Amino acid sequence: MSFPWAKHYEPKNPAMRWIDERLPLPRLVYSAVGAGYPVPRNLNYFWNFGVLAGVALVVQIITGVILAMHYTANIDTAFNSVEAIMRDVNSGWLMRYAHANGASFFFIVVYIHIFRGLFYGSYKAPREMIWLLGLVIFLLMMATAFMGYVLPWGQMSFWGAQVITGFFSAIPVVGEPIRQWLLGGFVPDQATLNRFFSLHYLLPFVIAGTIILHIWALHIPGSNNPTGVSVKGPQDTVPFHPYYTAKDGFGLGVFLILFSFMVFFLPNALGHADNYIAANPLSTPAHIVPEWYFWPFYAILRAFTVDLSFFGLFTIVEAKLLGVIAMFASILILFFLPWLDNSPVRSGNYRPKFKIAFIILVLDVLVLGFCGQMPAEEPWVMLSQLAAAYYFAHFLIVLPLISHFEKPLPLPGSITEAVLNKHRIKGERDALPGMGSATQPQPAE
Repeated sequence: MSFPWAKHYEPKNPAMRWIDERLPLPRLVYSAVGAGYPVPRNLNYFWNFGVLAGVALVVQIITGVILAMHYTANIDTAFNSVEAIMRDVNSGWLMRYAHANGASFFFIVVYIHIFRGLFYGSYKAPREMIWLLGLVIFLLMMATAFMGYVLPWGQMSFWGAQVITGFFSAIPVVGEPIRQWLLGGFVPDQATLNRFFSLHYLLPFVIAGTIILHIWALHIPGSNNPTGVSVKGPQDTVPFHPYYTAKDGFGLGVFLILFSFMVFFLPNALGHADNYIAANPLSTPAHIVPEWYFWPFYAILRAFTVDLSFFGLFTIVEAKLLGVIAMFASILILFFLPWLDNSPVRSGNYRPKFKIAFIILVLDVLVLGFCGQMPAEEPWVMLSQLAAAYYFAHFLIVLPLISHFEKPLPLPGSITEAVLNKHRIKGERDALPGMGSATQPQPAE
């Protein structure tokens, strides 16, 4: 651990001492999430979403294991087995809705977690490995979600697998063999369902293992904080328990309320209506779209409509392949972010130009998400192209230029100084007339 003032675990109970001497699991838990792990004293509620992502994964694993007990990975019975789970299995409807909506909530908290890292510079040294492992988790989530979407074997499941895997065929030489390897044939069929089911069951446990590495990497430099200033001493930290376990508990309560509301009152709001129709290879849906959490990347994929050619004489790269490259590049570019942003200041709170660019990036991603659900026609194609162009320009042009020319605001000397100044300023503001302070002079009667 990087904090020499952290408390060390010394069990007083003889039974706990006996266990700790032979299997130091109590010591590990204490140093990981207990009073033995000091964290910056100024963390806000955006730091709750890492814990919420872990809770969402546990929900997915538990409900997924239960659903797997009743699901049949057969193209003739898969759709009906899902309906049987909903109607005939005790609380099967609850497990299915919790699993389906749990995937959406998992992505919601992870997206907020990622954008929090982008704004507060959590990808900067010495936390590069934490950022890189987080992106690996994100890629594993995307693969798991895509394979899980195929399992109900509805119309959107079948045609989504057909369309998305079809983009691999745009890769020269190896594209078609890769597509056939993914599907187990030329079209989505029994082999596809078998391998997608097995991988969908396996990958959440791989995600759990990667999360352990993610947390392990976090405990070496410690948590970042809203100021981006490094911890100077014990006065800048508080024990994780009970301070942040209580704060995370409040965030978890809000999360569970919203999650329960979706499960019980709007269980199908985030799904596609066509996926409640059994898969039919002879009937193509009018508009094929993936799940909502893939919409921004789907919009980037479809933004390329013109082949890259040499003065119109011969084609260098087809538009389909350009879209596939751009879609993967939109994620891979994040792996290079620690080296693209050279600003010595971490937090966006002290980078005025960066803050404006960050807000534009968030709006840009929302625009891409909206375009991703719309038909591939104007004006959505043009809007997707503009938004995709800015997305890459933000990381490759805007961010490096801002890092070079921006003049950051003065940083506080320490986390404690920032916290005390914040309370001092708030106290002075509350003491002003008309601000509702308890110490405000009252008018004479």
